[in-house]
Amino acid sequence: MTATVPADLPLPDATTTRGAVERADVGNAVRRSKRRLTSRGATIASLIIALLWTIPTFGLLVTSFRPQEEITRSGWWEVFGKWDLTLENYQTVLANDSLIKSFINSIVITLPATLIPLVIAALAAYAFAWIDFKGKDWLFVIVFALQIVPIQMTLIPLLSLFSRGLDTAGGQLFSGFQGAGMYTQVWIAHSIFALPLAIFLLHNFIAEIPGEVIEAARVDGAGHGQIFLRIVLPLTVPAIASFAIFQFLWVWNDLLVALIFASGEASPITRTLAELTGAFGRNAYLLPAGAFIAMIVPLVVFFALQRFFVRGLLAGSTKG
Repeated sequence: MTATVPADLPLPDATTTRGAVERADVGNAVRRSKRRLTSRGATIASLIIALLWTIPTFGLLVTSFRPQEEITRSGWWEVFGKWDLTLENYQTVLANDSLIKSFINSIVITLPATLIPLVIAALAAYAFAWIDFKGKDWLFVIVFALQIVPIQMTLIPLLSLFSRGLDTAGGQLFSGFQGAGMYTQVWIAHSIFALPLAIFLLHNFIAEIPGEVIEAARVDGAGHGQIFLRIVLPLTVPAIASFAIFQFLWVWNDLLVALIFASGEASPITRTLAELTGAFGRNAYLLPAGAFIAMIVPLVVFFALQRFFVRGLLAGSTKG
């Protein structure tokens, strides 16, 4: 009887073996980190922090439903002894025409103030990551250093620029939008303040794209515009969405820039809420209800983009 000789099997090469070992090391590191972060002590600490963080918000929510005399007389925790809730505060706030108009103003201010810096930052980040030009490194260092400049230090110089016609030029740029002149100062201010951090974050994300992908596109005859629109932009969506959430929440909840650059017909909801208390704070009991009305849009935006937000935060944290 003739023995059957098995066919020669290909031996794994060094590259395949090294890649398997690296993937195994990364997997072991991830599992070790997961065990450390999901320990009983970390879980208890997270629950305590979440509870402490939630209590003030819950108290504000309860206060928004309490009558005026109860708000001024006792703390919100006494509601458990006397369950006296009403919608009168919300009805009063919603009956305020200026608050409804400022709510719309906040949307008109926040959307362009989020989109404008994102577009500029994405283009600049691609240039810093994949285009070679003289002084690129020094210019990127300057952009990075601008993050440490306090906003308060830039208000007076920016006001001087606006007084010399910068807002007029911006109004001409957005002349296609009705009433754009009222919001131009706020759009420009928020865009200027957001650009350094946006460029830095998007650059770090775009620079992690494999160079082989960019080179293959160049070999196929793609220019920078095609590479940016068809390759870089789709791969950068998680990072863009993450920063968009941060910028949207920052602009929506901003009061400092609103007090300086947005006045009159362009007042956002934060400024209107600050003025809602009246002289000597006699209407302060309406603030909790107004605050929760102002929270509706940020909550919708956050939950709608939550999956992109998590992907953007985790992107680039591991390699392999």
